[in-house]
Amino acid sequence: MSPRPELRGGHGLVREGAASEQPSPVRRFTRAERWVHRTTAALMGVCVATAASLYVPQLAELVGRRALVVTLHEWSGLLLPVPALAGLASRAFRADLRLLNRFGPHDRRWLRAAVRRDRRPESRPAGKFNAGQKTYAAWTAGAVLVMLGTGLLMWFTHLTPLVWRTGATFVHDWLALTIGIVLAGHIGMALADPEARRGLRTGSVDREWAKREHPLWRP
Repeated sequence: MSPRPELRGGHGLVREGAASEQPSPVRRFTRAERWVHRTTAALMGVCVATAASLYVPQLAELVGRRALVVTLHEWSGLLLPVPALAGLASRAFRADLRLLNRFGPHDRRWLRAAVRRDRRPESRPAGKFNAGQKTYAAWTAGAVLVMLGTGLLMWFTHLTPLVWRTGATFVHDWLALTIGIVLAGHIGMALADPEARRGLRTGSVDREWAKREHPLWRP
């Protein structure tokens, strides 16, 4: 029986093995890493939404039930570090934390290109995470710790003198506003990059996208 070099498809003849020519997806995030991101995002969303309901009069009147909103805000903030701490049980998550914590010459080059608004791929070399993602991760981690500390000072009023609580309230409120602005920018950038969202949704990304956006990454 003669071999079949071609198979008939819906639109004519298709060469055998054509499917194998399609670029295979690249595994970017494990299930544990996606769980950490989604849970943290949900808790952060509750924090931001309840904070807005507490400080914006129009939202406060619309939502009502201030005591419940305060309770949700306090506990979602207290639980915010828990997903990342639980994620430390994952080897892949720990490996990604090490990558996020390392800046190299290519990261400085990426940041300079971002400041100049140079969007050429060759001017923005990146490994698995680019310099913008590393900066955002570091800033967010620090902001969460500061918000947690100042929030505890505001929650347990008997632990510190009034002047400390006043300072903690000032820092907490203004940092919360900054977090809201930065978070809005983060969401906006994510909406502009469907493939990056796909990586966090499914764990895999297109190989060509990985080569273009993260040329130094070796999956």
